[in-house]
Amino acid sequence: MTERHYENFPVASIALPKSMRKPVGLIYAFARQADDFADEGERSREERTALLNGFRRELERIRNRQEPETALFAALSAVIGQYGLPLQLFHDLLDAFTQDIGKKRYENFTELVSYCEKSANPVGRLLLILYGVDSERNRFYSDKICSSLQLINFLQDVGIDYAMGRIYLPQDEMMRFGISEHDIASKHAGQTWQALMAFQADRARQMMLEGAPLAKAMKGRFSLEMKLIVLGGLAILDKMEKARWDVFRNRPRLERRDWLQLAPRALFSGSIFDGK
Repeated sequence: MTERHYENFPVASIALPKSMRKPVGLIYAFARQADDFADEGERSREERTALLNGFRRELERIRNRQEPETALFAALSAVIGQYGLPLQLFHDLLDAFTQDIGKKRYENFTELVSYCEKSANPVGRLLLILYGVDSERNRFYSDKICSSLQLINFLQDVGIDYAMGRIYLPQDEMMRFGISEHDIASKHAGQTWQALMAFQADRARQMMLEGAPLAKAMKGRFSLEMKLIVLGGLAILDKMEKARWDVFRNRPRLERRDWLQLAPRALFSGSIFDGK
């Protein structure tokens, strides 16, 4: 199961009501498996595309009220019908993963955000519907959080992505900070690299804080889960900074002890979730 795109999303699923864990799990299973098709193994470009198209055909079977051919989609069909989940959001995810097969560089931040709008934001929007809090305001908050989490994943995985031939750092900003692809290939984490990464992290942090009020729009366990996700994303940025942005040798991730430390903050701290 890939750790690239969705490592930071379902971190707090234990906080969810039991009735929500299966629907949420199915959405993540869909996204992770499709992401694996684009990222993992020795498959050719044509084989990866064919696998993603197979997922598209399953979605069309659901749209046409036909029986899906796989167990995953049979279960997903029931959830889609029960909660009225838009099929287009699932198609958006597939479009992002298909883009991963062919697009390896992003000219600027606008291009990168456009990718996040399909690779990450649909997951948050699906969850808003599941949780019964879908609104224009909450979609704005959710998009900020999801895009931030995606950008944080990119920062965590610079070396991993480069090994797959991809760079998810804006090319114009790399040039501005004097960073070349050779610096990434050689895992050079000097001052110019640190400056670039700090710039990227500050922007991701600001996006996360802009979305943080979503937790206050939710109630009970949903609110707790969202607070933990926000705090978890910020904690990963803190870990990167502590390691002087050397993600090549110190890839940050959250362990059980980190969540134990974050839980009291999620329960009792509120200022960042007030949008202050």
